[in-house]
Amino acid sequence: MPKVRNIVKPFKAPDPLGMYSLAVRTDGQDLLLLSGQLSVDKDGNTVGVGDVGVQAKQVFDNIGAALEDSGASYDDILKLTTFLVGEESLAGFTEARTTFYPEIFPDGDYPPNTLLLVSGLAKPEFLVEVEVIAAAK
Repeated sequence: MPKVRNIVKPFKAPDPLGMYSLAVRTDGQDLLLLSGQLSVDKDGNTVGVGDVGVQAKQVFDNIGAALEDSGASYDDILKLTTFLVGEESLAGFTEARTTFYPEIFPDGDYPPNTLLLVSGLAKPEFLVEVEVIAAAK
């Protein structure tokens, strides 16, 4: 099956500063838009209160489940938008991401990502939220 996420490697623009790609191209695909995923388990319980790394892992597990339920996979992600509560969450999120990103993106072609530091999310215990644009099959 051909890849739907074709990474655009910059020649004139600067290289990405982290685990993301500068741009991605997809041809002839419908889009799947996932609302922001939070660190909530299947029973609605908040996972990892106070631990942004544990929350990030749960968020990406939820993303994987939502993609699978929609007939897609991590390979179909075209763009991520990450919301982190406070600058103090950045180091823990980055550290956690270095452990699970290679598992979910084994080819090292990470989707583009915009990371925003915010003052809060829907509930005070949430430290990270990620929304996704993916190619639909």
